[in-house]
Amino acid sequence: MTQGNYERELKEVLSGNEDVIKSLTKTCNEEEKEGYYMAKDIPFVVVRGAGSLGIDLVAARGDVSFLIEVKSSNDDVLYLSNQKRLTEQAEDMIEISTKTKLLPIYAYRLKGQRGDKWRLFTLDIEGLSKKYRLLNKKLPKAKTTVHDNYKLPWEHGIPLNEFLSYLGRLLG
Repeated sequence: MTQGNYERELKEVLSGNEDVIKSLTKTCNEEEKEGYYMAKDIPFVVVRGAGSLGIDLVAARGDVSFLIEVKSSNDDVLYLSNQKRLTEQAEDMIEISTKTKLLPIYAYRLKGQRGDKWRLFTLDIEGLSKKYRLLNKKLPKAKTTVHDNYKLPWEHGIPLNEFLSYLGRLLG
């Protein structure tokens, strides 16, 4: 599956597409499936970002919106310093999120994983509203290396199903 396919997969999950959720959760346990199916109760309008914005998806509904950068890898730790473009992307995401007061999310899909394949991370952003601060605290932050570069250790991210369950309780 290519990167664009993962973006479409996440877009459809957040939009509450039952067929995609059913397909994605085949190897999930019942608790994970429940979390995914919460997306049907709190669907988002999700738009794919254009080209070089540094944002793959914008998920919006009346009460909350996110800027999402989708990443995938076979490796359980994704280093955003491996390419200069990824480091610049993270800096741009912080700048855009700070200006717009929207929560940035890194959605990291581990290839070949069974169960919930997605983990979410965020970045520290100043000036967020109360609701976004709550969500910012709920999401694990992208880690930094000794050289202050960002990395996403998949096992430290919040599973997408848990985040959807939390959103369901918060927004439902």
